[in-house]
Amino acid sequence: MKRKRQFSMPLRHAALLCGAAALAIGSAVFPSLAESQSQTPADPSANTVSPIKHVIVIVGENRTFDHVFGAYQPRHGQTVSNLLSKGIINADGSAGPNFWLAAQNTAQATNPSRFDLSPGSKKPYTNLPAPNTGGAPMAASDTNPPPFATLAAATAAEGYALETPDIVHLTTGATGLPKDSFDTRFGSNTHNLPNGPYQISKVGPNYDQYMNSPVHRFYQNWQQADCNVSDATFDNPSGCKMDLFAWVETSVGAGSDGKPQPANFDDETTHEGATALGFYNVNTGDMPYFTDLARHYTISDNYHQPVMGGTGANSIMIGTADALYYTDGHGKAITPPNDEIENPHPVKGTNNWYTQDGYSGGTYSNCSETSQPGVGAIRHYLDSLPYKPNANCAAGTYYLLNNYNPGYNGDGTVNTSTSTIPPSPVKTIADTLLAKNISWKYYGEGWGTFITSPLTSVYCNICNPFLYETAIMTNPTTVSQHLQDTPNLYSDIKNGTLPAVSFVKPGGLLDGHPSSSKFGLYEGFVHQIVDLVQANPKLWASTAIFITTDEGGGYYDSGYIQPVDFFGDGPRIPLIVVSPYSRGGRVVHDYADHVSLVKFIERNWSLGPITSRSRDNLPNPQQLPSNPYVPTNSPALDDLFDAFRFVPPGHDKGDHDSDDHGNGPIGMPPF
Repeated sequence: MKRKRQFSMPLRHAALLCGAAALAIGSAVFPSLAESQSQTPADPSANTVSPIKHVIVIVGENRTFDHVFGAYQPRHGQTVSNLLSKGIINADGSAGPNFWLAAQNTAQATNPSRFDLSPGSKKPYTNLPAPNTGGAPMAASDTNPPPFATLAAATAAEGYALETPDIVHLTTGATGLPKDSFDTRFGSNTHNLPNGPYQISKVGPNYDQYMNSPVHRFYQNWQQADCNVSDATFDNPSGCKMDLFAWVETSVGAGSDGKPQPANFDDETTHEGATALGFYNVNTGDMPYFTDLARHYTISDNYHQPVMGGTGANSIMIGTADALYYTDGHGKAITPPNDEIENPHPVKGTNNWYTQDGYSGGTYSNCSETSQPGVGAIRHYLDSLPYKPNANCAAGTYYLLNNYNPGYNGDGTVNTSTSTIPPSPVKTIADTLLAKNISWKYYGEGWGTFITSPLTSVYCNICNPFLYETAIMTNPTTVSQHLQDTPNLYSDIKNGTLPAVSFVKPGGLLDGHPSSSKFGLYEGFVHQIVDLVQANPKLWASTAIFITTDEGGGYYDSGYIQPVDFFGDGPRIPLIVVSPYSRGGRVVHDYADHVSLVKFIERNWSLGPITSRSRDNLPNPQQLPSNPYVPTNSPALDDLFDAFRFVPPGHDKGDHDSDDHGNGPIGMPPF
């Protein structure tokens, strides 16, 4: 999300278990492993169908798969779908022989008075609009970071969350340029970018610099994807061409908040330009730590943000596997104020300037009614797909599509500030875990200060799916035991008191969000957690760490999108799986999104779906060898068990990877 600061942030060869085989073997083999040592554990948290007793989900911010791993070259025997493998770019980041596959278009709405999901009159850019600095920081400051002006101030603020070599990156990378201006760090390329993805760190800016953040809101993201069944192919049966990223950036950007289009409107007025087409190159030193993890463990090149748009709705989906809706504060669905209802119809006389959208403006849609603004175009498209996905929109219900504050403050009081969704009755995975006495915590950096001083805390309130829910937030004991700060995470890891399920969120300085953070800082935050877990051999032997981002941040991605319902899916985002059972530098292709994390937890601890309508009811995907990215039983979402190789004791006879931090071969570590 490109968020304003009203959202509390100022800143895994004998047995290969996968697919149907894993479903059959999982429940038979793994319990017997536990039973071979003792009877079923008394602690429900330890009663799992796999050797994984601890799941840690770490969520950064706003990067697509191609933006991070677009130039990644996997180990021998593995394949990956990215910009490089498709020939869109070369290994050095230059335009490849198939650069045209990612060409972007300008467009003219077919019906100027209606939201157009797939506009007509498209024409390719000659050169992309110039990238803009947007809100990226001009200079370092200890009083208004990022970045900090001194190492002392950076250490005082975040020294506990980073290892010493990483702290210095909190003091570097200011643009040296005014905000909302041409990003002249690209030199002569500023106004001459070829029409397609460009490497951010090749000329001018490097990996350690703060960069602008592109638009990533709901209707904008759907429109950028440009989905039309008439464009469907065998490899891309949803017909999403992904060719309107720059046009949406420059024609509407983050939205109007109901205001008229500014005078003398041009490609730079929204202060974005073609920021969305930028990518980093692991072959030239970008993403060093995450690249190292990818080469030693497992990544997915078919993992997606579950909702089109930004942080709020996507973070909620991690907890609920569903969307939230506007209520009267007591669980009854009602109609929100008119100026909070999305209206992406273009204003008369404009080309795509939405009538009501933006951070203070529209954020809800009644997607059960095709007559509602913007809804009909998406519903018509979903109905045109061969498998006709259920929109999953309850009658008369206005769903949250973008970013609004949760209905509760950190102290459990109702949040009465503006841009806030009322308290939610929607159940979360927390309710399921609590009902089964399975331990869990949400560790959010800055929680301690958020409770007392929310406006000056680095805590991301819209990122915590449990902060929205009445059943959680009205129980002080539940809140104190399960919502905690990151120092609690570090001590729980060191002391061996980590719960079965942990959700971890860095604060605004370290979450990797463009403009307000850098992805290298998110790498540093993750690095310390992985090191701490690996330093505790007993914990490491039974842990899976899932590293991802909340959503793609509006950046371009070339991957297939499977429409699941009205809300998405959206573009691919990175997922790295770090565990003794995920070694080998593998790349898995089963279709997944954030709900797959919920499905992994539910399968591992033998739990049912959260509710009858939540996405965790969807089956695991069945995918053809000839097209390993597209489920043949859509809509379908993987449970991520394919990312692991669970081998019973004594069966580890090969396929070793002793290159993983000295931790030895793949196989079953001692319990």
